[in-house]
Amino acid sequence: MRTAQVTRNTLETQITVSLNLDGAGIARLATGVPFLDHMLDQIARHGLIDLDIEARGDLHIDAHHTVEDTGITLGQAFAQALGDKKGIRRYGHAYVPLDEALSRVVIDLSGRPGLEYHVDYTRARIGEFDVDLFLEFFRGFINHAGVTLHIDNLRGINAHHQAETIFKAFGRALRMAVEPDARMGDVLPSTKGAL
Repeated sequence: MRTAQVTRNTLETQITVSLNLDGAGIARLATGVPFLDHMLDQIARHGLIDLDIEARGDLHIDAHHTVEDTGITLGQAFAQALGDKKGIRRYGHAYVPLDEALSRVVIDLSGRPGLEYHVDYTRARIGEFDVDLFLEFFRGFINHAGVTLHIDNLRGINAHHQAETIFKAFGRALRMAVEPDARMGDVLPSTKGAL
């Protein structure tokens, strides 16, 4: 089974992430940031990844460190669980609508961190959550998972819907990319011989 558990302790946050890439979409989330938990649940549910995240952070300041470090720790766990990447599809993509909102996410498990993030939220906050922190989450993830990630919110009026389509599409794109490809067998999906 492709599983991992990673703990990250800093002076700002203490975070533990456990995941199973071949799960059933079961999530146990306690970051202290309710809207982040709601978005992480989308990754688990739509990616069919079992995800257990517990975080304690300096929320008396703001949610920045907790959100960013959750992305970092999730990226580390993802890379660990993925292993040598032999026999996977490598690439994944998804378009996800929610009412008026539509987002596209495309991922390459390339071993090279890269992020193209094109999201123009219609408001700066969703409840108490600062939407700028999602960029920090995805930066943390790609830098530590070693993936290339393109995120485009194509349309949307409701910022909650915009965010939710992004995270649902991210989960579905991850699911496609990590899926074993029977035709690949035990071959690494790269002409370089390394990912």
